[in-house]
Amino acid sequence: MKKYFSFLLVCSFLIPDCCFSQHLTKKELLEDLMYYRDTLPVKHKNLYDKISKAGFEHKVSMIASKADSLDYETFMIELFKLNVSIGDEHTRIEPRFHLFLPIKFEMFDDGIFVTGIDPQKSSCLLFKLMAINGHPIDEINNKFREVIKDDNKSYFETYRQQFLNNPSFLKGLGILNSDTSATFTLQNSNHEMLNITLDAVSKDSLKLALSSQYRTMLPYREDGKAYWYEYDTVRKILYFNFARCENDENHPFLQFSNELFSKIASTQPDKIIVDLRFNGGGNSGVLTPFIDSIKHSYLNKKGHFFVLIGKSTFSSALMNAVEFKRNTHAILVGQMTSGNINHYGEVRGFRLPNTKMVIDYSTRYWETWKGKKGALMPDKAITYHSVNFISNKDEALEYIYKR
Repeated sequence: MKKYFSFLLVCSFLIPDCCFSQHLTKKELLEDLMYYRDTLPVKHKNLYDKISKAGFEHKVSMIASKADSLDYETFMIELFKLNVSIGDEHTRIEPRFHLFLPIKFEMFDDGIFVTGIDPQKSSCLLFKLMAINGHPIDEINNKFREVIKDDNKSYFETYRQQFLNNPSFLKGLGILNSDTSATFTLQNSNHEMLNITLDAVSKDSLKLALSSQYRTMLPYREDGKAYWYEYDTVRKILYFNFARCENDENHPFLQFSNELFSKIASTQPDKIIVDLRFNGGGNSGVLTPFIDSIKHSYLNKKGHFFVLIGKSTFSSALMNAVEFKRNTHAILVGQMTSGNINHYGEVRGFRLPNTKMVIDYSTRYWETWKGKKGALMPDKAITYHSVNFISNKDEALEYIYKR
């Protein structure tokens, strides 16, 4: 079974704020770099799968040659660039961040839009992001491509989104001059431009006004739960949202699955939908009771069983999606996954001694589907547009409703 640190930046709780310092000497940065160089190849399952040992060590030497000009943020960015060349989606840098900009974005086919913001700026909800500190979004994307793997579009867009409100990361990329504030250029529905400046706050102080869609649209209604379901009596569709591959001790998944199939037995729905679009992984075995039961259900036939996948479907959730694709009659609806079908995983981590960054590394190769390369693709591709989101329409669900 696969264990995976959540696709969100999870290391922020590992180190108390009092231990964090950005004022590091050249000697301290070089110590961390050498620790990274000496430790990662030993612990990783196969570090040199996509890069040669000589190539890896050359890139390390290039970073060392810049040590005089590096600080915490730029050193972090150099490690991210090096990490891209390794080409392993699970081997990643997890810095210690203590400030965030009070803004949240969602990516649609027509751009990046504000879906959460400082309550004092709530009139800017659902505006389109055009620039940060005068840097146009196309330039920002090019900078991010240097530090995030972009061979998988979904991986790039999902991971990039997690740094767009991160002043330390944006400063390291040269987009911001400091980690205390940022000016965002936004465009409203009338194509008018507006500049707003947001001050960075601590994680504990991060309070956002969220767009109403997070309360009204079906996939977001039970935010915070690892799994839940809802039965639509009018459409006779049972919707099952599997948001995290983890067991809730207060509501064990086996119990939950039994309850779900009792509901199926009593209501006899025409269709079942399993939503994996927002699931970044965990333990792939958690879903096993459901998988075993659905295989023998009357719903396991074309046109009655649908699995939603998307840009955030990763790691163990991807493995579950592959299981549905290979061993059931499910129709996969949505977008390509951010994870590759066959990949390195089973993540562990070690911490750099001075910067306290956590380095995630893979300890196992997972050949989930022999001979397959790249991401898992949907049977029915869906394009998500901001206009539909604003109108509370979920294109993937709308497609299933009409079948």
